[in-house]
Amino acid sequence: MNKIPHAKPARVNRNQQFLLLNNPLPLKPSALPKFASAQDLVERMKPSEPVHCLRPHAIKTATKFFVSAFPGQVMYAVKTNPEPYVLKTIFKAGVRHFDVASLAEIELVARECPKAMMHYMHPVKSRESILHAYHKFGIRSFSLDSLDELKKIQEMTQHAKDLTLYIRLSIPNDHAAYSLQGKFGVQGEEAVTLLRAARDVASKLGVCFHVGSQCMDPADYRVAMAKTRALIDDAGVAVESVDVGGGFPSIYPDLAPPSLQGYMDTIRAALDENGFAGGMDVFCEPGRALVAENGSVVVKVELRKGNALYINDGVYGSLFDAGYPGFVYPTRAIRPLESFSGELESFKLFGPTCDSLDAMKGPFMLPADIAEGDWIEIGGLGAYGQTMRTKFNGFFSDKQAEVADAPMLSLFGL
Repeated sequence: MNKIPHAKPARVNRNQQFLLLNNPLPLKPSALPKFASAQDLVERMKPSEPVHCLRPHAIKTATKFFVSAFPGQVMYAVKTNPEPYVLKTIFKAGVRHFDVASLAEIELVARECPKAMMHYMHPVKSRESILHAYHKFGIRSFSLDSLDELKKIQEMTQHAKDLTLYIRLSIPNDHAAYSLQGKFGVQGEEAVTLLRAARDVASKLGVCFHVGSQCMDPADYRVAMAKTRALIDDAGVAVESVDVGGGFPSIYPDLAPPSLQGYMDTIRAALDENGFAGGMDVFCEPGRALVAENGSVVVKVELRKGNALYINDGVYGSLFDAGYPGFVYPTRAIRPLESFSGELESFKLFGPTCDSLDAMKGPFMLPADIAEGDWIEIGGLGAYGQTMRTKFNGFFSDKQAEVADAPMLSLFGL
């Protein structure tokens, strides 16, 4: 089949930019208004609602690093950011495997990246989603952490003989900003029993674990693989695949991890030490590290009370992680045509809803003279930013724009 050459994107004038920014439907980056930076966006558009700034070039850079540096196959964790442009950008950059957690995510990936291989890595799944995943979408990889889930998978796939089953093990999350222990994972004798039972019915048997979100010490992967090796030896089973999960960090003002190459070197060494190198399938499930630097949001200051700024986005919008877990995101103030004082102060932020939980303690470092009517760009939001939004109190924005500048903070030298 002859390939149709891509047409050059048409220039978008200011009136078209206004219409696109105020279109309630999400748009592909090629159709989005383009700006040199968030500063440029504010100076030209002066938006009254939050605008999500996208940097596809940041996704490409991060993805290419993982594809080249990880000693195995990269499996993108779709939950982190399921926007179609994100999926397509990651696929084009070389990732062919996607970690899906629901039937909706399965349908999305099948539509946007039909040549991708999907792995249903949620340890607890509905019977209906297993049925559709296997029979309609051709998924053969499933994770589980209980005998009941194993029985469910067998029944809904009609005792298929071509299953790859990953046993989710419980692993310490000692150096993670988000501990993922407690809900999923099996250990000890229970893990041994499940490994043996799955081995009896699986075409390929695998193990998987998660060291926790935003893992700040690569040594946690070495500890996890040693514990995994011990459980496999106790079970006395052959294993064909190991999935070291996610947890790969991004960079924030108060969370500056070691270089990602150090994580790759540690994982490579641990795979070798524990007999997982060689003919075994090896996977990782990065999410945050692939997409966090891609996104930022431009918000407007509606009111100032001392060191508290009331803005038009918050924890019920794209700033969920700035609330309960207390992530501190990089910020910069924007004031068209005028400059700020050079002095910085620490501020806390309040979102636009009537709920007092809509609070972000920071500290967020901003100019001492920031005031109502100024704008703030908040970075590092490509992971879980747009994904976690709600329409609580009627506050919601789908405004998007593509910007060409570098992320505020980067682990990839951008």
